[in-house]
Formats: sequence, C-alpha cells, structure tokens
Amino acid sequence: MSHATSLRRAPVQRRSAERLTRILDACADLLDEVGYDDLSTRAVALRAGVPIGSVYRFFGNKRQMADSLAQRNLERYAERVTGRLQEAEGGGWRAALDVVLDEYLEMKRTAPGFSLVDFGNQIPVGARHTEPNTRVADSLTDLLSGYLGREPDEDLRRTFLIAVETADSLVHLAFRVSPEGDEKIIEEMRELLRAYLARVLDQGRAGRRTEDGLRGGRLTGRVAAR
Repeated sequence: MSHATSLRRAPVQRRSAERLTRILDACADLLDEVGYDDLSTRAVALRAGVPIGSVYRFFGNKRQMADSLAQRNLERYAERVTGRLQEAEGGGWRAALDVVLDEYLEMKRTAPGFSLVDFGNQIPVGARHTEPNTRVADSLTDLLSGYLGREPDEDLRRTFLIAVETADSLVHLAFRVSPEGDEKIIEEMRELLRAYLARVLDQGRAGRRTEDGLRGGRLTGRVAAR
C-alpha cells in the first residue's frame, strides 16, 4: 500500500490497514450511489462501520480520501496490467496496448467508484507533475519500458503522456455516449493510438537497428582493414 501522499498517517498495523481498506471501499461504493458532491466523511464512516475519528485519523477531508482511492486504483491497475503482460510475453507493443486499454475499460465498467474518480482525473489534485494523467503515464513508462526493450527516458515518457491524454479524452467521450462505452468510439481510439505509437515506437526501433548496423559495418571495416 503506497497511498502515503494523501494520508495524514500511514497504517503501521494490520488492523489499521484493514480499517483503511474498509474506509476506501465504503468511499468507492458511496461515490457510485450519491456522487462526489454528496459524499461525506460521516457517511463513509457509517458505511465502513468505523468511528468518524478513524476516518479523520487518515484523511483531513473527503478530497484527500478520494485522492487516496484514486492512487489505490492506479496501483491495482498496474498490478492487473503486469499480470496480463506476463501472460502475453513476447507480443510486442501492440499486444501491450490492448492489455493497457482492456484493463482500463474493465475497471471503468466494474470497479466501484472508478467511473467518478478513476485515477483522479475528475478530482485532480497536487502540482503539475503529480496530475493524474502524468502519474498514469509515468507508471506505464516504468511498467512497459523493459517489456518494450526501451529506456524509460523523457522521449518515452512524453510518448506515453500523449497516448494517455488521448485515451483519457476518448474513453470519457465513449462513456458519455453509452453507459458501457460506445464500441465504435473505443475502436476508433485503438486505431488512432496504434497509428501514433507505430510512428513513434516502430521508428525508434528501426533507428536503433540502423545505428547498430552502422556500428557493425564500421567494426567489420576496421577488422577487414587489419
């Protein structure tokens, strides 16, 4: 558990960690039932079956609680993507893209509270470098760089940030059009992202192959000259 940035006090005992889990679960359920505006720390405490003081032990207000839920969503999303990628090892970036999108869409449709909070986009918090889509892009860069055989450098982070911003906008459009996500919009989004990432990732791979070939050619030439 790494929600420390939005917690007043991190749990140190198992009992305290379980109480925090109940609080966040209750927060997620109530978000689906009443929305963020009508969410209250008192209602969360009642639903979680804990004293109101237990909620304030962890959170100063409902915004901090929602942000902690968003961070937990991101951690669970990363775990799901990691598990799927291990099963689809060797499928290249196109297979990885499908995993990333499929797991996000599945959480959008089934995870309590996710449709309102997801990774914090509806309730953005923090400074520019901690904005939700930047957090997601950084997480995906760290997660996928090894899988793609790329360094997690600024170019790759920018590439994933552009892809995440694009996907975020189009997924929200798809779910505005249809409660389950309009499939035609989702497929158009997949095609758009595939075209963009093919230009960036395939070009980068081709460039590295060319550079490796040139180095190999120079080495061969030096050996032949001897």
